[in-house]
Amino acid sequence: MSEIILDERFDQAALDARLRWLNPPPDWSIDRATSSLRMMPAANTDFWQQTHYGFRADNGHLLFTEVSGDFTITTRVRFHPAHQYDQAGLMVRANALCWIKTSVEHELDGPNRLGVVVTNHGFSDWSMQDFPRNENAVWLRIRKDAQDFVVEFARGEGVNWCLLRVAHLRVEGGAALQCGLYACCPKGGSFRAEFGFLNIVRPAG
Repeated sequence: MSEIILDERFDQAALDARLRWLNPPPDWSIDRATSSLRMMPAANTDFWQQTHYGFRADNGHLLFTEVSGDFTITTRVRFHPAHQYDQAGLMVRANALCWIKTSVEHELDGPNRLGVVVTNHGFSDWSMQDFPRNENAVWLRIRKDAQDFVVEFARGEGVNWCLLRVAHLRVEGGAALQCGLYACCPKGGSFRAEFGFLNIVRPAG
């Protein structure tokens, strides 16, 4: 059986003691009535490095715990966007120049974008696919196998998982990674994200 590393259900008054913030958001809370973590990112926050757009941003908000070895990290997030590119999802991070994030990004016209950003050696790339505007929730998971990562998503009850991307991170040796929930608002504020849980397990064997 898989070994449970962390199973945070947001049903207690305080966060699991192993969770820490990178760039704490100005407004966050635990809603015990709905067992969710509510996060409202600051405006002009993002995680991105150089490619195509020419800018660097490393001021998004990440609630993480450090994990070494192989693992699977999973969450369900509901999003209530206000501005273009509002986003919330999962992040796995070695440092500012080496990380993966996956989320749904809000678009003002047309469908939203379900995507993955992979950053190696300080350069980000972005793969995406359309996501229905009338859906405001998604299940996300990232599976680590050595230095390779499988990113998947599911809709509805989180039963039928679909492959979103297979990627590689150039992580030094067996260094621990910061793994957790992230959100940011590259433009204006007033975005609210609600995470239903944060589950991290180590594969059996």
